[in-house]
Amino acid sequence: MPSLIDMRRRIRAVKSTQQITKAMKMVAASKLRRAQERVVQTRPFAREARRVLESIATRVDQTTHPLLTRRPGVESGATLLIVITSDRGLCGSFNTNIIKATGQFLAANAGRPITLGLVGRKGRDTLKRRGVPVRFDHVNLPKRIVFTEAEAVAAPALTDFMDGQVDSIHMIYNEFKSVMQQQIVVEQLLPLAPVETKDTGVASMTEYIYEPSAQAIFDRLLTRFVEVQVMRALLESNAAFYAAQMTAMDAATRNSADMIEGLTLTMNKVRQAAITREIIEVVSGAQAQ
Repeated sequence: MPSLIDMRRRIRAVKSTQQITKAMKMVAASKLRRAQERVVQTRPFAREARRVLESIATRVDQTTHPLLTRRPGVESGATLLIVITSDRGLCGSFNTNIIKATGQFLAANAGRPITLGLVGRKGRDTLKRRGVPVRFDHVNLPKRIVFTEAEAVAAPALTDFMDGQVDSIHMIYNEFKSVMQQQIVVEQLLPLAPVETKDTGVASMTEYIYEPSAQAIFDRLLTRFVEVQVMRALLESNAAFYAAQMTAMDAATRNSADMIEGLTLTMNKVRQAAITREIIEVVSGAQAQ
């Protein structure tokens, strides 16, 4: 049985850990609120971008754009898989689930050439050891995700797809659902589905003058639309990370409290046994005299 001083040291160590996990929980909760706000704020922009695309799509030829071209090898040809994880741990199964989903994707597409685009230090450190070719890695993301990060991730993907090096591009990331739930999403980023045009009545009959041209604006908007999708995935993953970290730190704090309670009970038993032993020794010594 451990000595009394050992038990006190263990209790102090657990209490110190509890203070750290409690502080990390509070920090994660604060950052989660701001991350949620950013996710909500991007939705109107995404809706408006889609509306503008639908408006211009009625005036251009969509069949010639490479981002909308569905190649014969889209289901079995070369693909680039963008995997979004976090740079830090202490977030429960957040990164583990992403890596597991990546392994399942690789197993399900074992017969096709796959290269990886790794976003986040945890995914990079683990998946680089799998032997799968890595097209790029992007780590040390800022605490506040900005659009330049999405552009940096989307640029090599767009280049490979436009040059014909890959036939499709997929993304795997954690989508923020609630504080207690994050959902793994595996979605196809490229090629894009053709933009469906909607009949808006009188509004659809309105003629606009485009400068430089409707086709040039449509082409640029499609590229920006892909970057917006990457930005949305980064923001969703960022919010899901803080939610997972807050949940993990809350569980660690409660587990620390339970451990302290158990160690304190054990320490009291050890102390009581020591006192009882000393009393027995005193009584035995008095009787021997």
